Amino acid sequence: MSDPGPRPSGLSGSQPAFIDLHTHSTASDGSRAPADVARAAKAAGLAAFALTDHDTIDGIAPARAAAAEVGVRLVEGIELSAMEEDGETHVLGLHLAETAELSHRLIAVREMRISRAERIVQRLNALGIPVSFDAVLRESAGGAVGRPHVARALIAGGWVLDFREAFEKYLGNGKSAYVAKDKLALRDAIALIHRAGGIAVLAHPGQGCARERVVALVELGLDGLEVLHPSHSWEEARRLDGIASELGLVRSGGSDWHGAPDGARSLGMMRVPAQWLADHDERVATRRSRRVA
Repeated sequence: MSDPGPRPSGLSGSQPAFIDLHTHSTASDGSRAPADVARAAKAAGLAAFALTDHDTIDGIAPARAAAAEVGVRLVEGIELSAMEEDGETHVLGLHLAETAELSHRLIAVREMRISRAERIVQRLNALGIPVSFDAVLRESAGGAVGRPHVARALIAGGWVLDFREAFEKYLGNGKSAYVAKDKLALRDAIALIHRAGGIAVLAHPGQGCARERVVALVELGLDGLEVLHPSHSWEEARRLDGIASELGLVRSGGSDWHGAPDGARSLGMMRVPAQWLADHDERVATRRSRRVA
């Protein structure tokens, strides 16, 4: 991530503690077990972290137990893949509390993921690549199946060298083995998060996120923006920070860490100020008090 200038207000790094509100475990496409993510958060000196696996909350219980053991706060979360017009949008659900309905809906999402992976494998087979669906399932290790697991199976079989080649040749949008996801509407994703007692945060919105788009999402119930993300320059973070402040949205941020011990992304790298979590807590309390009333 480049650093072209001063950080936006609230990003000075002067906070005594830092948090990371975007991480993944083996419950989806990360490489570390949920409990290990909690221990890594403690080792990184974080005051709190959010486990936000793709379309699953299966990692929350073991992460919660480990977080309590080592003394770091866990924010229970998820990263939902939703459809907005013709494009896929990722929404972080943070501070989940009442997850029965969400869990039921995620069963259908998990089945959709499995069906999609099967169709991807069929397309790869038709292209002359004899990767098996069992190999993909082995890579997922019981977690929510996704394209990264197909990529790992391709790498393990020697058909591609790395993730970049797997996605550029076969798995990326519009490539020869790409299969579109079945649709969970963005409006429904936000509503599911709210009914679970959480807040909905637009994940890694990037430079394509115009103010007008955020206004439209606020009308759907959006609560916040992921201002700090490894894919954002500081200039982009400043712009998103301004939009969040103008529209009364909470700010969030995280490393989008998938467990790599080294590389471009590391746990806690975004130095997200702990004050942002206090702002989240206030928004959550307000939302829940309105539901009770």
